[in-house]
Amino acid sequence: MESDTEVLEIVVDPARPTGRTLLADGVEQSYVDVADARHLHFEYVRRIAAVIELSAPPGRPLSTLHLGGGALTLPRWLAATRPGSAQRVVERHPGVVDLVRRRLPPVPPEVVVALGDARDAVTEAPAGAYDVVVGDVYRAARMPAHVAAVEFATQVARVLCPDGVYLVNLTDLPPLAHTRAQVATLRAVFADVCLLTDRRMLRGRRYGNVVLAGTLRPGRLPVRRLAARVAGDPVPGTVLHGATLDAFAADAWPVTDADLA
Repeated sequence: MESDTEVLEIVVDPARPTGRTLLADGVEQSYVDVADARHLHFEYVRRIAAVIELSAPPGRPLSTLHLGGGALTLPRWLAATRPGSAQRVVERHPGVVDLVRRRLPPVPPEVVVALGDARDAVTEAPAGAYDVVVGDVYRAARMPAHVAAVEFATQVARVLCPDGVYLVNLTDLPPLAHTRAQVATLRAVFADVCLLTDRRMLRGRRYGNVVLAGTLRPGRLPVRRLAARVAGDPVPGTVLHGATLDAFAADAWPVTDADLA
């Protein structure tokens, strides 16, 4: 299937018969195990899930806004691990929504999927509506400018409850200039920010994913437990926070709408 000039397909994982991978122009976008929604194939998704899992009491339903849906990996996982979580998914690609709806198992009724723009969805959402906002928005393998600025982060902060968490998936390559700018951008809005990634990314050895987490309340992020969790992952990761994050983003400046105009 073609959508926005991309060829979309869902293929079976030859190493895991119940695994399904969503591809766009042959590039992996999402992975779902149709028999086990708790299985998270990609390490960056496991890092996002770790923040969610460790930031709230076990099993407590969480009101969540997903910006970017893909194959609905995280909504499925959250529905399985925290039943009753009210979730809204905003996906810009009608082709993705249609393909996932036809080829993958349905999501629970408390997961609502809507077509739309991520920034519009956040701007229109009521204040304090969400425990978690997950940003995983890409266009042509790049994070769109209108969701990369302080003004957008400010709107995300507005729709979070006081103990809410904002999670962002970034892709970057050495020297991680985009990531450093996004750290500065989130720090201009959120009181507590941390970075989770593969250690090799910080050594400038590969292209890959970086997860940023931000909270409105200082000290809200469970940094020590997160560091232990990601260090023990099959793809070992690390957490930057406080002084180590200061050093990482020392020369970076927040991004504004004016910078991107």
